[in-house]
Amino acid sequence: MTGSPRTSPLGLPVSLLTDKYELTMLAAALRDGSAHRRTTFEVFARRLPEGRRYGITAGTARFVEALRAFRFGTAELSSLADFLDPAALDYLAEYRFTGDIDGYPEGELYFPGSPVLSVTGTFGDCVLLETLALSIFNHDTAVASAAARMVSAADGRPLIEMGSRRTHEQSAVAAARAAYIAGFTGSSNLEAQRRHGVPALGTSAHAFTLLHTTDGGSMSDWEKAAFRAQVDALGVDTTLLVDTYDITTGVANAVEVAGPNLGAVRIDSGDLGVLTRQVRDQLDGLGATKTRIVVSGDLDEFAIAALRAEPVDIYGVGTSVVTGSGAPTASMVYKLVEVDGIPVEKRSSHKESHGGRKRAVRLAKASGTIVEEVVHPAAQPPPTHSELTSRELTVALVRDGDPVADLGLQPARERVERGLLSLPWDGLKLSKGDPAIPTRIIAPVRSQG
Repeated sequence: MTGSPRTSPLGLPVSLLTDKYELTMLAAALRDGSAHRRTTFEVFARRLPEGRRYGITAGTARFVEALRAFRFGTAELSSLADFLDPAALDYLAEYRFTGDIDGYPEGELYFPGSPVLSVTGTFGDCVLLETLALSIFNHDTAVASAAARMVSAADGRPLIEMGSRRTHEQSAVAAARAAYIAGFTGSSNLEAQRRHGVPALGTSAHAFTLLHTTDGGSMSDWEKAAFRAQVDALGVDTTLLVDTYDITTGVANAVEVAGPNLGAVRIDSGDLGVLTRQVRDQLDGLGATKTRIVVSGDLDEFAIAALRAEPVDIYGVGTSVVTGSGAPTASMVYKLVEVDGIPVEKRSSHKESHGGRKRAVRLAKASGTIVEEVVHPAAQPPPTHSELTSRELTVALVRDGDPVADLGLQPARERVERGLLSLPWDGLKLSKGDPAIPTRIIAPVRSQG
């Protein structure tokens, strides 16, 4: 155990970020000998959140990183001794995932039935990872999927993730990363920059303007004093928040203090469509023709789309991105699909699973527009189509417990960009509808012996 990481960035034991029933199943399987049977578990979503036409895979790198730390030390074992027998505790003391993991790389589109993650190893290897996998993938994928819709709605204009104050402190870091994968320009969260390399962006809040209130002078004097202090500290390329008191006066004060080369003004309240037009005209009239307009305040993909025709340069998005814009989970599940090479499947109504270890390909027209996702047994070659191109989706992520894939952020961002361009035109609609493409699942060929 010496030198093996066992804690999350928050300092919590990663192995205890799980549910009790995973350990009780392990104990029972050790007792009857089935813990060592070869199994495959699959992470997939039976359906997309209501109204969504596609999803964006995210969380893979975080899961693989957490997997390295999924170990049980003395403190963790002591907390489990009240319900686990000595055999189970001995097993956990030596536990290290040594199996294989395949799946979709981060940034890849997914649809209902897509085998986003395939975890293969002994039952004991795999059963412990359900909660860890689902808590990461459900959160990060929900955020990335919502963020991608906002990126499409922004139509090429930058977006800043600003949701840290609207969620758990560690969820904020993960959300910033997922939004960045989906195409956001950066985040206000400094830990996301330190931990993941997400560009950190931000200047000031209303509190800084209000701080300069004094017994004498006017609100305009106070605002100019705040602006002057910010420009002196950060330069004229900074962004000044102009809606603390009166927006028209605020814009005039901002240009007076910073000059016509002011980087940007931010509007955080009011009718943003009307205000951005007024502010653009005012800035141009003051000679600040290159000063950008940043808008924020309860924006989601629908509000962003409504502002598409307005002179907005940058969007700041908070609550709706960290909460997945109304879909706080991707509804992914972790199901056993194969035991000792034999496909197994769940048949409960509306909770079905398809048996067997799987891989997937995506079929597209010569133009690049995708038309179908095909999920096929891993041991069988994928189907071919003479008039369509085929692209493998499943990649090796972990072999014998060790990471083997490129899990960098930039390749993930590029996958999202390519994926959105490959969707049929109606796949980018914000209105409710069916998934952008169908998923065809090919059943495994069962032995006749």
